Amino acid sequence: MQGFGKVAVLLGGKSGEREVSLKSGAAVLAALQRQGVDAHAFDPATRPLHDLESFDLAMISLHGRFGEDGAMQGALELLGIPYTGSGVMASAIGMDKWRTKMMWSAAGVSTPAFEVVTADSDFDAIEKKLGLPLFVKPANEGSSIGISKVKQAGGLKAAYELAAKSDPLVIAEQFVGGGEYTVGILGNQALPIVRIVPKNEFYDFEAKYLRDDTEYRCPSGLSAEKEALIQQEALLAFNTIGCQGWGRVDFLMDEAGKHYFLEVNTSPGMTDHSLVPMAAKAAGISFDELVVKVLRLAHVG
Repeated sequence: MQGFGKVAVLLGGKSGEREVSLKSGAAVLAALQRQGVDAHAFDPATRPLHDLESFDLAMISLHGRFGEDGAMQGALELLGIPYTGSGVMASAIGMDKWRTKMMWSAAGVSTPAFEVVTADSDFDAIEKKLGLPLFVKPANEGSSIGISKVKQAGGLKAAYELAAKSDPLVIAEQFVGGGEYTVGILGNQALPIVRIVPKNEFYDFEAKYLRDDTEYRCPSGLSAEKEALIQQEALLAFNTIGCQGWGRVDFLMDEAGKHYFLEVNTSPGMTDHSLVPMAAKAAGISFDELVVKVLRLAHVG
């Protein structure tokens, strides 16, 4: 396929999501090569970034810190190499769950109630304010790393200490128990919604990448009207952060049918368990077509 030049598929990296990124990148690389694109794997954990100067485009298949948080996007901006996905600011904000939620709250995008937790916090007061169960999360990690569900009074302190091993900024978040969903974004289009039905406690790292019994429903089971409304609001949530190109917006539903946006993923997974390829397939877009569509949206600035 002509028109792209030499493409670097950035994969691996130095984050806690390295192994997932290697799988995503391998799938993306194979898809590009099947279509005749001059694509090559590039692991920034093992090669100096100035080696990228020999490439015309960068397909970012990195997840987590140093790949999804604006750092790599900034390096590519300085090198003048067009890259896929969101820019520096949106990538940095999207990686930070606390600042994402602050922006969404200011813009009127619904998100579960939350509190920042520190070592000096009144843990009992936070438990009472948010109610039990609640979730505790490192603000700047992906793939559910460091997340735990607090079900019993007095459990917040231990959950905080676990999350703080991954990031000094930790948030506690109100539990919303009516179902987990995600909306893939491609350009200005919201893809069909996917409902996620994990067989363990919640959609954690194991459910995402290791288990084969996690159930994915697409069609989601929502009414056409409800799905269209949430897709529209997902685009608003995506654009509020300043995202572009492609991504994924996760949301929860409560038992009364009200939805709450959870987080945005600016460099979603592209493995055999991943959700954007699943949603794209439901929209009639094959994996290989999806990869090329994402690459066509590459930009600088």
